[in-house]
Amino acid sequence: MTIREKQYKKILREYELKRDAANRALKARQEEVYKKIPRIAQIDELLAKTGVEISKMILKDPLKANELIKSLEQKNMDLLIEKAELLYVNGYDKNYLDPIYSCPRCKDTGYIDNSPCSCLKQALINVAYDQSNLKDILSVENFDNFNFDYYSDKVDPKFNISPKENIKQIYSHCIRFVKEFDKKFSNIIFYGDPGLGKTFLCNCIAKDLLDQGKTVLYLTAFQLFKLFEQERFRKEEETEDSKAYLDAIFTVDLLIIDDLGTEFSTSLTGAELFNCLNSRLLDKKHTIISTNLSPNDWQNQYSERIVSRIFGNYKAFRLIGEDIRIIKKYVK
Repeated sequence: MTIREKQYKKILREYELKRDAANRALKARQEEVYKKIPRIAQIDELLAKTGVEISKMILKDPLKANELIKSLEQKNMDLLIEKAELLYVNGYDKNYLDPIYSCPRCKDTGYIDNSPCSCLKQALINVAYDQSNLKDILSVENFDNFNFDYYSDKVDPKFNISPKENIKQIYSHCIRFVKEFDKKFSNIIFYGDPGLGKTFLCNCIAKDLLDQGKTVLYLTAFQLFKLFEQERFRKEEETEDSKAYLDAIFTVDLLIIDDLGTEFSTSLTGAELFNCLNSRLLDKKHTIISTNLSPNDWQNQYSERIVSRIFGNYKAFRLIGEDIRIIKKYVK
């Protein structure tokens, strides 16, 4: 079962629990009112028999079906008016005996005419946010809050472009990546010195895709390899959450690996990384990597097949400029 299927199953179960709670609350209100106003219990019983009564009347005299139905509808209307009046004079709201749903549009079923209700769509997004590891940070780190002013507009002679113009080009590509997500399979690697906004850009992309209902998982390199190590050598320490994350690494729509290169590198980590990246490439699952490593550093840290896999299938963007965290510190 994929992470999306697990999310969907969990949400439908929550809807079922909401309906059960609404029905129990309604039953308690009915018992209260029936005890205080017995006539309302009689009215509800009469209204419940409407369908059977209509069928009997039509079978008895089919030619007068329309006339009989109108007569019964009028009778039911009189009963409903009487019920509303009894509730009012006894200090109850006219809707006191109606079920109370958290979503009155779909009555806590998640669907309206076989189409997902807006509440179900939002529930899927909320669960995806929880699963992504990014729920809190994305309220701050998103495209709307991206600030180009932290990048100099002075041309860097080494790269023949200013940091500001460079980041604007990268930003535009990130926007296209999101817009073309369903149509064009692609992967990104952000690299450059610390504090230039690599993680921020990852989070911007993640938020927009999560808001579209996509599944996204953010893991630091340390977290990623800890899951691999746990699964291989310390299975007794595995939890349901860690198993779900391990499955998600291969199945989510977008996997973000942050700070790759900071992990302790071994032949095992190299093999696990290759398997992860290669599996996602074969399944056409998008991946974004951020790293402080330069392309030359990659050659020293990872095997040739990993380097070939990444730089042959990822669009690489180098961020340049000054450490934004230091700039923010002194600006304040």
